[in-house]
Amino acid sequence: MKRFVEGSERMQGALFPDHLEDFVGEDNTVRVVDAFIDALDLVDLGFEGAVPAATGRPGYHPAVLLKIYVYGYLNRIHSSRRLELEAGRNVELMWLTGRLTPDFKTIADFRRDNGKAIRGVCRQFVVLCRQIGLFGDAVVAIDGSKFKAVNNRDKNFTSAKMQRRIVEINASIERYLAEMDAADLAEPLSTVKVTRLQDRIALLKAQMAELKVIEAEMRRSPDAQVSLTDPDARSMNSRGSGIVGYNVQAVVDADHHLIVAHEVITTGSDRAQLVEMANQARTAIGSEQITVVADRGYFSGRQILACEESEITAYVPKPLTSPARAAGRFDKRHFIYDADRDCYRCPAGEDLAYRCTATEDTMKIRVYWARVCGTCALKSQCTSGTERRVRRWEHEAVLDRMEQRLSAKPEMMLIRRQTVEHAFGTLKAWMGSTHFLTRTLNKVSAEMSLHVLAYNFKRVLKIIGIRPLMTAIRTR
Repeated sequence: MKRFVEGSERMQGALFPDHLEDFVGEDNTVRVVDAFIDALDLVDLGFEGAVPAATGRPGYHPAVLLKIYVYGYLNRIHSSRRLELEAGRNVELMWLTGRLTPDFKTIADFRRDNGKAIRGVCRQFVVLCRQIGLFGDAVVAIDGSKFKAVNNRDKNFTSAKMQRRIVEINASIERYLAEMDAADLAEPLSTVKVTRLQDRIALLKAQMAELKVIEAEMRRSPDAQVSLTDPDARSMNSRGSGIVGYNVQAVVDADHHLIVAHEVITTGSDRAQLVEMANQARTAIGSEQITVVADRGYFSGRQILACEESEITAYVPKPLTSPARAAGRFDKRHFIYDADRDCYRCPAGEDLAYRCTATEDTMKIRVYWARVCGTCALKSQCTSGTERRVRRWEHEAVLDRMEQRLSAKPEMMLIRRQTVEHAFGTLKAWMGSTHFLTRTLNKVSAEMSLHVLAYNFKRVLKIIGIRPLMTAIRTR
């Protein structure tokens, strides 16, 4: 072919054969993966097979399989079957593994059996980031996002779903029976049609029997929910989507958007996660004091009190869920608390004095009201009852201080949005439409750790480059 760049002949020999080393440049990412994993103590991390057995057929060293997975997740190759294929044709992976080609079952079993150790590898990379000095002001953003499990919504049952399905099946059975009766009165039914309707009714009754078994199992479940494909997956009811999956909690560094801590949980609510995730982040960063910012879903009096007691500076806005506000009346924000006099000042200028203390869910609530509400000109804008009562938690001063901090620094919420949502958006784009490939919480946690490790790897390579990271690994 004239006037085109020509390739080599397929059967052309070479006097000096090529080496794999020739195909992997000095600035290739696989060299960083190789150096990082070789520097790990796989025995200490708890990898199975890190100490070889004295007898039997030799197995693959855990470092080889770990390198395959880290390389795969860095290049958005998550399937064990695709990793097996790449190990036999990908020059970079050949260099990384020394031309070893484990089968897909060996690769998949490694991820299944070493979940805890894989999560340890993810933490070790965060430690490396700390040693490099990538965590500066100890400001982090916390958020949770829902990720889809290997479980179709039709294979997940809650009490409401179960009742709807039972009603639908009963209605279908009644419809078929009515169809048989109506047709029989008009003219005798053919044998084929009778058989078809009877088969449909029998199938529906069998489905009803299956639902009864599932319903009994659902009632034994702590959260009254059953998933048939992945038993740990749960319906998250995320903004009406009804996604069946897991809630992934992540703590992201505000300086470089590195994920310093993460956790996979099976509850859809974030309300009880603030302190736990903040403490994990503080340990990972290695700082005594830490500033955390989260959205309204994390607002909890107990959690914020625990943060202050642990010297964690929290920025969490209050939810706007006041029934009075929804009805167009004054809400609690219009009542000003006077700490010196222990009373509230209402919009009409009257004092609401302390009257009694109530206990709600072990929390002591002080109740305030005035005795002049009946004659107040603003009563219609304030309450529909006899008097307007304002309730105050005994530790509400903690919430007031946090609200003052947030008023002084409103930009903290913008930092949260730019920080943690960036990480979640990137991860979901890499994971594709299916999100997780494995089932049950332990395996999903290991899979998430590999995603987080790959994300942090790419971030650090972007921030400092390949050679400085290689130097940091060799000198740690």
